[in-house]
Amino acid sequence: MRYLRSVLPPVLVGVLAVVLWEVVVTAGRIAPFILPAPSAIWDQLVEQRDNVVDAALASGANALVGLVGGTAAAIVAALLFSRSKLLSDIAVPYAAVVNALPIIALAPILNNMFDSTSSLPRRAVAGIIAFFPVFINTLRGLREVDPTHRELMDSYAAGGWTFARLVRLPGALPYVFTGLRQASSLAVIAAVVAEYFGGLQDGLGARITSAAAFTAYPRAWAFVVGACVLGLVFYLTTLLLERLATPWKSRS
Repeated sequence: MRYLRSVLPPVLVGVLAVVLWEVVVTAGRIAPFILPAPSAIWDQLVEQRDNVVDAALASGANALVGLVGGTAAAIVAALLFSRSKLLSDIAVPYAAVVNALPIIALAPILNNMFDSTSSLPRRAVAGIIAFFPVFINTLRGLREVDPTHRELMDSYAAGGWTFARLVRLPGALPYVFTGLRQASSLAVIAAVVAEYFGGLQDGLGARITSAAAFTAYPRAWAFVVGACVLGLVFYLTTLLLERLATPWKSRS
């Protein structure tokens, strides 16, 4: 019942929003290039389901590689910079600069640096975008160590790596997953948007721009729905991993 109470309200709101959308578009006779009706989008989603799945798998692979790479780099960087308050204070502004890099500027530059048939630019964009939230949250978690735990490990003459492995990293896990929840959706957005600027035409972003260019707006929206579902899958997977890695939170 607890899970039902948490899931039912957003589902009902979503269904009501779709019904209202259908009524407004149909009754108001809104042009499909402005806003297609949900029924038209659904028809295209059913008709193009194989293409949507193939494109989602391509975009999902780019987002996943970028997310894993960006997360690993962020955790390693946070471990290094958290050893000194001066270093962490220096690193945060530069991490903010990386976060401020716009995808629309970054993607074309990386596309020009690599071969047009390479997926590396999209994966690099997703990794760069995913880096910041994981780095900032992990750095905060690593710095918030219980003084009692620090004194205990000092009494055992534990080295820096031992202290990080047994105390700092486990204690920072909730912070890591807070950043990872943000990064999981951002990686999907980055991978899809990066596909707007050339390269392989096998992902959701390329299919959206192609459909819009041919004024097939319901089909374009069908691929947008695929991108939304892909982002939701990444987010829910992150929640599942968090539950498995931090079981004490679910019991509290």
